Amino acid sequence: MIKKDNFKIKKTYLEKIKLLKKYNESYYNKSDPIVEDVIYDDLKNEILGLEKKYLFLSSEESPSKSVGFKPSKNFKKVKHKIPMLSLNNAFNKEDLLNFEKKILNFLSLNNNDSIEYSAEPKIDGISASLFYKNGKFIQGLSRGDGVEGEDITENLRTINDIPKTLKGKNIPTEIDIRGEVFIKNTDFKKLSEKFANPRNAASGSLRQKDPLKTKQIPLNFIAYTFGFSKNLNISNQFEFLKNLKNWGFKVNKFNRLIIGVDNLIQNHLKLEEIRKEINFDIDGIVYKINDFNLQKRLGFVANAPRWAIAHKFSSNKSISEILKIEIQIGRTGALTPVAKIKPINIGGVLVSNATLHNEDEIERKDIRIGDIVIVERAGDVIPRVVSVDFKKRDKNSKKFFFPKKCPCGFETIKEFNHITKKFDAVRRCPDRGFDCDRMAQEKLKHFVSKEALNIEGLGKKIVENFWNLKLIRYPHDIFKLDYNKISKLEGWGKLSAANLKYSIEKKKNISLSKFIYSIGIRHVGQENAKLLSKTLKKADNFFDLGNKNNFDELLNIDGIGQTQINSIKEFFSVQKNLFVLKKLKDNLNIISEKEISRNGVLKEKTFMFTGKLVGISRAEAKSLVEKNSGKIVSNVSKKLDFLIIGDKPTTRKVNEAKNLNIKIISQSELLRMLKIKDS
Repeated sequence: MIKKDNFKIKKTYLEKIKLLKKYNESYYNKSDPIVEDVIYDDLKNEILGLEKKYLFLSSEESPSKSVGFKPSKNFKKVKHKIPMLSLNNAFNKEDLLNFEKKILNFLSLNNNDSIEYSAEPKIDGISASLFYKNGKFIQGLSRGDGVEGEDITENLRTINDIPKTLKGKNIPTEIDIRGEVFIKNTDFKKLSEKFANPRNAASGSLRQKDPLKTKQIPLNFIAYTFGFSKNLNISNQFEFLKNLKNWGFKVNKFNRLIIGVDNLIQNHLKLEEIRKEINFDIDGIVYKINDFNLQKRLGFVANAPRWAIAHKFSSNKSISEILKIEIQIGRTGALTPVAKIKPINIGGVLVSNATLHNEDEIERKDIRIGDIVIVERAGDVIPRVVSVDFKKRDKNSKKFFFPKKCPCGFETIKEFNHITKKFDAVRRCPDRGFDCDRMAQEKLKHFVSKEALNIEGLGKKIVENFWNLKLIRYPHDIFKLDYNKISKLEGWGKLSAANLKYSIEKKKNISLSKFIYSIGIRHVGQENAKLLSKTLKKADNFFDLGNKNNFDELLNIDGIGQTQINSIKEFFSVQKNLFVLKKLKDNLNIISEKEISRNGVLKEKTFMFTGKLVGISRAEAKSLVEKNSGKIVSNVSKKLDFLIIGDKPTTRKVNEAKNLNIKIISQSELLRMLKIKDS
């Protein structure tokens, strides 16, 4: 009997978030790191991999949304002039090819165009930000949470590698130099009794209250980038690195200027071979687009730049035995097979679960219960089974047959993808509202999660407990809990029950975007929910979608596609979902979307593109419009102000625009509106 479903994935995810938070607090706030850096980095990558694989997972404390930890109360908090962001990771050639492809597409370049990269070894140390004004060192900050750092100026002044006054030429009026504080491996040998590894030693030393104690530790600093700058007359990263050296900083002697992914791979292999000979720890290579103008055009996504990526050194692998295979069922009905393996240590972490991805993957790799398998930990959430050692297969190994029914009793399905013209690899329990107990529990957990209603004191374990006690079945049941009964439960009491009641009452006011996200419509994540709320503006307009069958109007929202609209239609077609919506409407105060005051040159104007643009991608052009307060729409209608045409525009769209007397302009005319010179 399959007892656990996809709530286990959510549970695993939140436990990893909690563990990362614990590591961060110990590392950043208590100056007492409790794990080695490889364990920390692996945990971070597992969380990011889980979010990528299971789109329903999200947390404000995830490394995809936050960096580091809130600054310590021991030091003054200071806001970074420019946030200190993290980097996305690459683990193989395919990741690098995808990274370069996205860059080429965004910049509207051809596959034959060469991209020049600054390749810089990634030092495994502690990030610091140094502010210089008129060449003088004024203030030094830790990374903190990426937005705010700790003022550790006096401690940083004790490091000989950090110049107090910049020398040479071409020094900007103001600049925020960023780099890594670290301890050489030879120096660490003298400190190994006090600290777990060089990185921990650097962290603990930097966060001493007494700078004299910091001075006693042999700290080093290598500079590699900048945040805020004023009057910086440098055009590319490699030139900037040369200037850093001229100004008095130490830079990495292994920095290289490289063109082409194949050459990046070769350099990566060479550096990985000699990394043990280098007198400080490195855990990969950072690749940055060399040209600063291209960096500016590419911009950022979430909390990472589009123009840089960290190519980590090889992942960890080990061998284990599959003891059994379990099926987990998620909020959206996806059946995910997970191998229960004999516990093994990979990179300092004890691993007992490994994902098998889906039914097709099991068949393709011919994975069976009892098999000896290679398990890999890289960027995936749960480690994955890479391959089977068929030479060691026991003749009694059992072939695993994927269940055709969900434990709730519904026949599972594989949906047909009309774009690929193939059936999806993932088998699902069809979403019939709250009829599937496994999905219903996960929907409730999603509803109260931090990114949705964020009800303090009503975590996943309590949701499970209340479900088992039949206190809740639907989301609206949360607002009519029997607190007298709860107060008598084991581990509770009158005060705990009263606190829970207070937390729930406090969350009855909710924004429209959070409400849309909280009800868990498949394919509608946080960003889609925001787009829907900005267009619909009022809660009544959302509830009326089903009554008035206004779904096609959503096609005009840039970023909302047919997949999302079909999913929204399906959600509103289920009577039980409509029942839940009505009850939630009665219990919640859903706040309408506020108009954002924007004063760009394209304010209150709507735009649509058709045809290929020259020298700029569609994505970048849309970004320019939105940055200047314009709005992008997806369909030609009376609400459209300007149709921008490029090479070979869609005739139908042009004719529709002419019939509606919509102004048709060229790419050059748009750039003139934006006061940008047409190249």
